[in-house]
Amino acid sequence: MNAGNHDDSAGVIAHPPVLYLGALFIGLGADWLLALPPLPYLPGGTGLAAGVVLGALGLALLFAAAFRFIKAGTNIPTHLPSTALVTDGLYRYSRNPIYLGLTLVYLGLVAGLASLGALVLLIPLLAAMQIGVIHREERYLERRFSDDYRAYKQRVRRWL
Repeated sequence: MNAGNHDDSAGVIAHPPVLYLGALFIGLGADWLLALPPLPYLPGGTGLAAGVVLGALGLALLFAAAFRFIKAGTNIPTHLPSTALVTDGLYRYSRNPIYLGLTLVYLGLVAGLASLGALVLLIPLLAAMQIGVIHREERYLERRFSDDYRAYKQRVRRWL
């Protein structure tokens, strides 16, 4: 869903959860269609345990970051206008804790499902996020919040 050139949204290429789910399903499909081997697990179910830990950590980041948006009274979906610049909480350490959380959930699913195909798609997925979502959001936020956002970009890293 592309919001195009609307001044009141970032105009991202798709909703980020859709990009992550799409990569996951394509990766799982590649596993099946190409008969890719599963990711090797360490003894004792470590892959599943790692998947649960990564997924739980990712969900915790997602909920904590979303709560900051709700508290600030601004929209979370990328196709809606931003009404406030959130710079506190997790946003003091990362400009994109929601995307970091989505990435951890994705890695948790990759580990839990032992999907080689989905793991291989992580790099193109992150490239699509960087180019089609994050860069567009940054341009939008600079237009919307000008010097405040530029100062925030100077203080806080994009991912970690």
